[in-house]
Amino acid sequence: MYFYAARQPILDVNKNLVGYELLFRDGVSNVFPDIDGDEATSRLIEGSQFNFGLEDLTDGKPAYINFTLETLVKGYPTMLGREQLVVEILETVQPGKRLLAAVQELKEKGYTIALDDYQHQKVWRHFYPYIDQIKIDFLDTSLETIKEIKAAIKPFPNISLVAEKIETYEAYQQALELGFTLFQGFFFAKPEMVQSKALPPSEMALAELLYETSSVDMDLKRVTTVFERDVNLSYKLLRYANSAAFKRRAEISTIKQALVVLGNQELKKFLSLLFAAQVSSEKPVELIKLSLVRARFCEMLAQRHGKMKDTGMAFLTGMMSLMDAILDESMESVMNKLPLSIDIKDALLRRDGQLAAYLTLVIEYEHANWDKANQLAKQMGLSNDSVPECYQDALQWGHEQLTVLEG
Repeated sequence: MYFYAARQPILDVNKNLVGYELLFRDGVSNVFPDIDGDEATSRLIEGSQFNFGLEDLTDGKPAYINFTLETLVKGYPTMLGREQLVVEILETVQPGKRLLAAVQELKEKGYTIALDDYQHQKVWRHFYPYIDQIKIDFLDTSLETIKEIKAAIKPFPNISLVAEKIETYEAYQQALELGFTLFQGFFFAKPEMVQSKALPPSEMALAELLYETSSVDMDLKRVTTVFERDVNLSYKLLRYANSAAFKRRAEISTIKQALVVLGNQELKKFLSLLFAAQVSSEKPVELIKLSLVRARFCEMLAQRHGKMKDTGMAFLTGMMSLMDAILDESMESVMNKLPLSIDIKDALLRRDGQLAAYLTLVIEYEHANWDKANQLAKQMGLSNDSVPECYQDALQWGHEQLTVLEG
């Protein structure tokens, strides 16, 4: 049986990654709403421990995992190390003596405890001394209620507020002003301000290379010429071609040889991830991780779908899908600067075409919108295991590539 899960990042006020909430699902067709909460938690822990590896899912950061009353009483959180886990108490769990005893025991063992999708009741005050985080649905909770919660927890400085479903920079700013210190959502995937960022010479060369390699029949001579004009890019190309990612025995000594060894598909990947990394040096690394994962995810979906001659276009679409956030400007402005194919621009600007379908499925999966992801997967004729297999491969690949770039 394959292990299915998605993850959503949780960031601090500086947009640094704090951890991931893990979201269980039971395949493409049997989605979370049909799974009992106890079973979902049990299988998530089992899968993360024995099938996939928790560190692979969370990049070594703590995993936020939902627990029901029964799974808490049975001691399931203690199957994971206290450094690996933030215990989330589901919003459906009612406060009572059994829950309080379980929380106290976990706290004594050093676990971090959060109240998920918190619904304010005075009885929760008995739990506040043992609670580290309170997660509040920022879309569904009124400003008045948030202020009431803040007043209630004021005597308990141990409690941090987590704003869930933060989707825009404006919402992030409002949550900051209200005193939230942790944030969950994809607000970093939107531009923070409208401004123009000039691309330095190396980045312009990369943009030119992205265009030169966008066709199926790459002009090797022209691509070689662009690399030879930029010492920095040439060095990175040679280093990448000689990296452990390719497990080459013979060393590469010329630009042309490196290009031939990589081939068109790998070269496209290298250029797009290098471009994203280079123009985002002042951005949180999580943004680059997500770009890499999206790129590989889109590419693998295209490969499984089998309808595209050049799946490298799907890779590039996924990589470019966060370029608005990387450059802090609108996607339309970004696309005006990059000589990308019409198909890629249509996918990113208008969500139109086959490339857009792959990207939409990827985004729905990221957001744990299982019903929509399931519907799109069925439309593409993908098997039940295809999407989670592609996602987990993308996570591993993204981690490996980022290691190469940072090393």
